[in-house]
Amino acid sequence: MIEEPIRLTIRRNFARPTPAQVDAFRNLPTGFICDAMDGRGAMDTAIAPVGPDLPPHAVGVALVADNGPEEILATMGAVHIMQAGDMIVSAVRGGANCSAAGDQFMGMLKNKGAAGFVTDGPMRDYEGIAEVGLPAWCTGLNPNSPYSNGPGRVGFGAVVGGQTVNSGDIVVADVNGVVVVPFNRIEAVIAQLANVQAAEDALEAKVKSGAADMPLVEQMLADGSAVIID
Repeated sequence: MIEEPIRLTIRRNFARPTPAQVDAFRNLPTGFICDAMDGRGAMDTAIAPVGPDLPPHAVGVALVADNGPEEILATMGAVHIMQAGDMIVSAVRGGANCSAAGDQFMGMLKNKGAAGFVTDGPMRDYEGIAEVGLPAWCTGLNPNSPYSNGPGRVGFGAVVGGQTVNSGDIVVADVNGVVVVPFNRIEAVIAQLANVQAAEDALEAKVKSGAADMPLVEQMLADGSAVIID
């Protein structure tokens, strides 16, 4: 038989983006950021704002708490070591029958200066979460309580909502979803954002002036790669 794993493993010293790098993503819609990463980077649609009574946008440094289903020990470890501005990402492997956090955890996170909370499981105590006011994204609500048995890992990485997220990545979340900017792509994405903004502004101006044509479809019809049959 294998030995029982250590209940909680914590890594403090992972590479972190600079404050200026994090600030480059403030107030940007997640769609722009995905466009700057070849149209990708978002977690599954199921991970959405916990409710309408909380701030609709958050940006922070990912601190990954890799729990199992119905577990919260790694999240406790993340709260213990987190820095102000961190976005706690609680991985529960999509467990849907138990809350990943509630209002008291949100209160502690806010007290320590967290930017927000993201999980691929449900949350609970919505009224209290709304009162705390810390932005949070999850898969829904469920009042069942989690356990703190472990094993859990903090400061490493996990797959959350189909997206690999590592501690030190930048997480941007809004009403449209949650996007992960990998640490090693941060500067390249920042450089591309200006082009995305310019293209979006130009298209918006065309649409507002009445544009509704599809040049790509027109070109495909012209070169024979598309046909109209009736």
